[in-house]
Amino acid sequence: MQHLLKFRYFLLFLLIHCKEAPKPTQTTSAEESNNSTLEKKQGSEGSVILFFGDSLTAGYGIELEEAFPALIQQRLDSLKKDYTVVNSGLSGETTSGGLNRINWVLNQNVDIFVLELGANDGLRGIPLDKTKENLQAIINAVQKKNRKTKIILAGMQIPPNMGPEYTTEFRSIFPNLAKQNEIPLIPFLLDGVAGIPELNLEDGIHPTAEGHKIVTENVWSILKALIY
Repeated sequence: MQHLLKFRYFLLFLLIHCKEAPKPTQTTSAEESNNSTLEKKQGSEGSVILFFGDSLTAGYGIELEEAFPALIQQRLDSLKKDYTVVNSGLSGETTSGGLNRINWVLNQNVDIFVLELGANDGLRGIPLDKTKENLQAIINAVQKKNRKTKIILAGMQIPPNMGPEYTTEFRSIFPNLAKQNEIPLIPFLLDGVAGIPELNLEDGIHPTAEGHKIVTENVWSILKALIY
């Protein structure tokens, strides 16, 4: 409960002090919290895990505490690990938008940075080379800020609406970047969730609370190797 209170407190701070980014026309109370963070414990020497993403990270359509970053915080707390999770998800975010706000996000110390962006690029048919360029630039910015920050890249896939060639090349962006930068990869963030109606909202894209539980396991399977 304490970390959820911190989460909501820091949301208020952000709404007061930050320029608001564009939001989708349909929003819920959870979405309005999508650029929230969990404030690091005052006086704590614990580590920070920052999830930098879009509506999937923000928990579109569900309660903030049901989204996978909050569930990761619960997992860490249950294991008595001194980590604070920061949810920096923003609904509708593209890699270009993420690149525009990355320097502000990095004003805080980050020990583990989980990059979850690109899905909105694919759904909008943004040129693949631009998506890859933006993701690399975000990785570069994190490394420039602190070479000790550990980066995890979340792999994404999109429906075949843009054609098989675009879809295949889009999917390959993430393992290729992970290999080039020698960083861990979550092969597919929505593995076991995508395409399963009962695990997604009516839009068929965003996970339900139950879906986020599965996403949590997908993330934890890679993240746990970096937890000490």
